[in-house]
Order: sequence, then C-alpha cells, then structure tokens
Amino acid sequence: MKNHPQVGIGVLIFKGPRLLLGKRQRAHGAYSWGPPGGHLEFGESFEDCGRREVNEETGFILSGLHFIDLTNDIFLEENKHYVSVFLSATCPLGQSLQNREPEKIAAWDWFDPGALPERLFLPLQNLLEKRGPDFLRCLAA
Repeated sequence: MKNHPQVGIGVLIFKGPRLLLGKRQRAHGAYSWGPPGGHLEFGESFEDCGRREVNEETGFILSGLHFIDLTNDIFLEENKHYVSVFLSATCPLGQSLQNREPEKIAAWDWFDPGALPERLFLPLQNLLEKRGPDFLRCLAA
C-alpha cells in the first residue's frame, strides 16, 4: 500500500429522483458504477474539484454543490487507499449529458436510488453502508 492516502471527490448528481452513475472501465474500480469525480488537486477546494471533474467527464457546468460526507476506502486488490469526499448537486437545466471520457467511463445512466446497479464503486458502496439504504432517497427529495 502507498504510504499515504489520496483524496477523491465524488459528486452525486440528481435529476429529479434519479442519480447519475457511470460504469467505470479502467483498472481503478473497473466495471463498477460510480458518480462522476476524481482526484483533488493541490490548493483546490472540494467544490472546485467537483465542478472541474464533473465538467471534464459529463460536460455539465454545476453551480450549487453541497458537502455530504466522507468515507475511508481501502482498495486491497489495487493497493490504494482513498479518503473520498462526497458532494451533491442537481442536474443543470438545459444541459445535455455527454460522455467526454469514454476511455474511462463506458456509459452514463440515471438510476432510481431503490434500483441501483449490482456492482457499485467502493466509495459509493461504503457511503451507502455508512448512511443507510434510504439515504439517497432523502438526498433526492
């Protein structure tokens, strides 16, 4: 394992009651479904990182992001350790979802919080285990 954890940002974007998730296809979390996000850069705020990563991946330009929670995520098979910061946002009106990084994300889709796909990205899985099964429904409301 690396000698120190990295900081990852995940943005839970809701369109009405549905949550945006992407199917990852790179080695880190490959074939799991997770929210848009990425690595926090030096000197960057959580919100600025969330806006930048979401735009790079989906083309969305977000304004209001809200802090939700943190998770401590150890990817044993990948020998990686992350502290994941979760933010929430609403899908911006009049903007179209794009897959700007198809080499990293196979597909984006909107999911009902009660019918999430089988394999979730570890940080999202840990967040849901920490906060309970109805947590996403409450955020979407």
